Amino acid sequence: MQKILLASASPRRRELLKWLDIEFESISTNTDEARVANESAPVMVERLSRLKALAAHQQFPDALIVAADTDVELDGNILGKPRDADDARAMLNALRNRAHNVFTGLTLADNDARETELVHSRVLMRDYSDAEMDAYIASGDPFDKAAGYAVQHEGFRPVARVEGCFANVMGLPLCRLYHALARHVEMAEPKLECILHPEENCSVERLILENEAK
Repeated sequence: MQKILLASASPRRRELLKWLDIEFESISTNTDEARVANESAPVMVERLSRLKALAAHQQFPDALIVAADTDVELDGNILGKPRDADDARAMLNALRNRAHNVFTGLTLADNDARETELVHSRVLMRDYSDAEMDAYIASGDPFDKAAGYAVQHEGFRPVARVEGCFANVMGLPLCRLYHALARHVEMAEPKLECILHPEENCSVERLILENEAK
């Protein structure tokens, strides 16, 4: 069977991909993720996912490459990873009790074939308190995450509702990825109910939150 290679060192993406019950390896591509001037979030995540896929393909030309890039957009502004505690606090303040967009560019590279999809989720944050926000920042969790939060964080639980794919907000839309992979390799019958109905009634949310609570 063709080797499947995840072009990411993200522990969250590795954790998510395991739900598809496939064998895979992962690498870091060290791709330059700098934003191009006036680039929108959807355009940026698609471009970066293609760059990550290309970098991995150059190292492993015979592998089926899976690459993704995820970012948060609020009022037309892209919220990347916070630089420090003050930056994290400013992001979380701006997001509080409001809705924002999460976009993931998902690229598969198979020999000379490339395909890129854009996945969008709408996220409504709850009205968390200053004390909750400060405790979360003090934990150090925000600093490696776009917009400074983890949707699945068991202690903070910053999100009131996700419209669309919950796994997408974590960085890897499994429903769309399953169907993309199935166009290239034989896939086992999906264990996740939402796989058959992409971006609807995401069963990953319940599984992830139950696992975080253990």
